[in-house]
Amino acid sequence: MAKSDIAGLLGIAAGKLLIGGDWVAPRRGGYFETVDPGTGRAVGTIAAGEQTDVDDAVAAAREAFDDERWRGRPGSQRAKVLWRIADLIEQHHDELTLLECVDQGQPTAYLGGMVTGAANCFRYHAGLADHIYGVATDVVAGGEPVHAYTRREPVGVAGMIVPWNAPLLMAAWKLAPMLAAGCSGVLKPAEETSLTALRLGRLVTEAGVPAGVVNVVTGHGHVAGAALAAHPDVDKIAFTGSTEVGKRLVHAAEGNLKRLTLELGGKSPFIVLDDADLDTTISAAAAAIFGNSGQVCSAGSRLLVDERVADRVVEGVSAIARRTRPGYHTDPAADIGPLISAKQLDRVIGYVDAARAAGAEVTAGGGRLGDDGYFVEPTVLTAISPDSPPAREEIFGPVVSVLPFGDVDEAVALANDTDYGLSSSIWTGDAARGHGVARRLRAGRVGINVHSAGDYHLPTGGFKQSGWGREHGPNGLDPYLEEKSVFTKIR
Repeated sequence: MAKSDIAGLLGIAAGKLLIGGDWVAPRRGGYFETVDPGTGRAVGTIAAGEQTDVDDAVAAAREAFDDERWRGRPGSQRAKVLWRIADLIEQHHDELTLLECVDQGQPTAYLGGMVTGAANCFRYHAGLADHIYGVATDVVAGGEPVHAYTRREPVGVAGMIVPWNAPLLMAAWKLAPMLAAGCSGVLKPAEETSLTALRLGRLVTEAGVPAGVVNVVTGHGHVAGAALAAHPDVDKIAFTGSTEVGKRLVHAAEGNLKRLTLELGGKSPFIVLDDADLDTTISAAAAAIFGNSGQVCSAGSRLLVDERVADRVVEGVSAIARRTRPGYHTDPAADIGPLISAKQLDRVIGYVDAARAAGAEVTAGGGRLGDDGYFVEPTVLTAISPDSPPAREEIFGPVVSVLPFGDVDEAVALANDTDYGLSSSIWTGDAARGHGVARRLRAGRVGINVHSAGDYHLPTGGFKQSGWGREHGPNGLDPYLEEKSVFTKIR
């Protein structure tokens, strides 16, 4: 896709920021190019927002919040607008998918599903917008009867910082509950993948969200993202990304003790017991790590296998790895796309090379594919120590470490021996056995014969260094709400 085509799809959003309902140039006039990871070539120009732009966006969001142009509407009216956003996403499904493919690189079918998921996310949270309830009761204070009730009110201005691995879907995961709760905010997309966030800004406005309620500031994370996280007039930060950046956000929030929800990294165990249906399990294990080229925080990057079936599982997953075809998104035969950047490609290959040098066996993949774009072969590592970096650190690529175990107790110990706790799965033919293991795993999501099945219908978040708080599910608006108790004498 040419730069002119990108500009045509984005319209007035090309190279601009959405602040206070207007598309404006960055104050300092800074720009950077966005690169198609499938070709390694620039396809568009993005505004490099800085501190002054973030200040303007936060001020617009604060004004919109204070004058109640959005939070003052009944929840049922906010719900209608969220539903219209979902309808518009569906109406523009093909162009959003194309923008996402060019920006993020994965095949059309995969990212088209993400676009549909974004629409469904807005619909789900539309259903919560008019279900924000308090409680009422009678209490005694100082010997006097007192009537009391609680109010759940929007927290204020939210800063939403989203990653590059699922750009539109992650933006929806933040914007939908924020809008349903009645907040206003500033969306900061990843610098690698800003195109669909800009297009979404236009659709949100078209759907009837008032000016200033949703602002979009593109730019580099260490500049625009850091300014948003530390801003004294931001009441809440919702972040999905690496644990390293999440820790920085904790320090950035100290100034005004802003609320934080953090969905961070993972090193998720995919546990295969000896009684699992191996044909089904092998296919699922490959999908859990090779899907989205392994660029998933809940990817099954640690394949824990009962030693009695380990050889067959390694052979099966390696065979799938060898026939999994990376390719450009226009290639109908492509199974997966590229990594997001040259930096990420070097990182992934570096882990594999270091593992090989330390004595690991590479039973499939292990190298770069081609000179154009950032493609890497799906890779299986065996004969690897549980303490080695590839087995402990989040690689964020299509690389799986195979770790055999002797019994269930050893499997649980291996699974929990990590700084992370985002996702996990157990594969077994015995449901009771699966539930027994599930209760022992320290992870926010546990699948039995399914991996990483959670979405906006259920709470999402992690144990340990995989994050703080939960998003989505029946209580998905809670991170965007404050609770107030009100008391009055009865007589």
